[in-house]
Parts: sequence; C-alpha cells; structure tokens
Amino acid sequence: METTTDRQSKLFSDIKSLFKALVLISNVVPVLTGFWLALFITNSPFIDYWGLFIITMIGSTFMMGGALVINNWYDVDIDTLMDRTKQRPTVTGSIPLPVVLWIGIIFSIIGFIFLFFTNIEVVLYALVGWVTYVFPYTMWSKRRYTINTVIGSVSGAVTPLIGWAAIQPGLHPIPILLFLLIFIWQMPHTYAIAMRKSEEYRAAGVAMLPVVRGFRETKWHMFVYVLCLLPIPFFLWEIGTFFVVIATIFNLGWIGLSLYGFRVKDDFKWARVSFLYSVNYLMILFILMIIVTLPVFQ
Repeated sequence: METTTDRQSKLFSDIKSLFKALVLISNVVPVLTGFWLALFITNSPFIDYWGLFIITMIGSTFMMGGALVINNWYDVDIDTLMDRTKQRPTVTGSIPLPVVLWIGIIFSIIGFIFLFFTNIEVVLYALVGWVTYVFPYTMWSKRRYTINTVIGSVSGAVTPLIGWAAIQPGLHPIPILLFLLIFIWQMPHTYAIAMRKSEEYRAAGVAMLPVVRGFRETKWHMFVYVLCLLPIPFFLWEIGTFFVVIATIFNLGWIGLSLYGFRVKDDFKWARVSFLYSVNYLMILFILMIIVTLPVFQ
C-alpha cells in the first residue's frame, strides 16, 4: 500500500522531472552570474540592487521553467519511446497533459510579468530565449534537422544577457563573450548526450547528429566546438587573471578529452565522460566568475 511519504516523494520527483530541474538550474546560474558581473564592472553595491536582483531571478526562473514544461508537453510522443524519459509525468499520466500545458503557459506569463518590472532589454532577451526554445527548437527543428542543436543553443546562451541587462545595456564585451561561451559549450555538451542515447533518439525519430551522421563526424564537430572555446577566457581579463588561467586549463583538458575520443574503443563510455566534463565545466566556470569577483578577493 502506498504511504503518504511515497506519494509526496513521487510528487516531488514528478515536479523535478516536469521542470527539468538540472537543466533549469544550469540556466539560472548564468543569469545570476551575468547580474553579478554587471555589478562588478560598474562598481555598484549589491545592496542597492537587491530588489531588482530578486525580481530578475524570480522572473527568469519562472519564464525558463514555463518553457521547459511546454517542451515536456509537446515532446510526450517521443518521450514515450525513450527509456530516459519514460518516467516523466507527461508519459506516465500522473499529471494530465492539459494541466502540464497550462502550467507551462502560466509559469511563462508569471515570469514575463516579473521581468517587465526590470527593463525592456531584459524582456527582449528573455523573449528571444523563450520563443527560440519553444517554437523553432521544440516544435520545428528538433525532429527534422541536425541543426536543432544550434537553434536550441541560442535559448540557453541568452541567459547571462538577461542578468547583465538588468543592470546595464548588454552591448558590452563580457555578456557577449558569455553568450558565445554558452552557445559554443552547448554543442559538444548536447552531442555527448546524443551519442549516449543515440539508439533512443533513433527509435524516436529525432534527427540528432550522431543518429544522422554517425559517431566519428560527431566527434569532429565536438572537437571543433571545444577548440573554439579556447580563446574566450583571454578576452575576459577584467574578471581576473586567476579565472583566465583556470578556464584555460579546463579548455585544454576538454581539448585533450576530445582528441582522445578518436582513439577510444567504447564510444558510449567516452561520451558519458564528455557529458560529465561538460556539465562540471559550465557550472564551475560560472560560479568561479562570481567567486573571484567577490569584494574579499579584490
């Protein structure tokens, strides 16, 4: 017999899955970093902007959460065919699909309402991210073209611009470089996932690069994108020398891992290692940007 604790645990698990908790967190952190770095560069005290910070974080989190839920709602047919997504509440039916859609819409609306209390530039960046993720990516390209990864990368890459623009205009080298960093990062990160789950994507008819072009060409794409990350830290000296050194070490490590991929016998094991490296790479670098610019380090 199912206990109250079991039901609560299942509900919590469903909510995490519905909002893609880890994906949501990985998108919220760059918003936080963008906001903090804008304060750092303009030498503005956080205490003067704590209200704006709360509004920006709540708004962007709700907005991105809404987009992720709508993605889950739309993808229920292919999620049914993939082992890694079969336990999502949209597939199991624990949360009815009409309810899922309304959750996505309501969360998105709430998010934009909050963001309207920041400034129009923040709203525009958020709108670009939301629209790109929901329509060109989820509803058009994901099932048809390998370029879906490029399109989807735009939605994640605007996140630091949202945080930065809450403080000052986004036409500054730092937020633009952070946009490029996330945009480029998402390609090898997503390809690593696609390699690990290639058979599931094939069964679901999703046009991921490893499915359409094979593993070797995918590895070449991953290597080129990782190589493109190498010069980015050298344009971020304003953040600090320590950050530039650590980021460069991480980049060199990823380049080495990418090259090693051409020699491995177990592609799936290598893809898993690449995936874990990419996840830690992004989180560590964006948290490090905040740490090295804290007043205690200045």
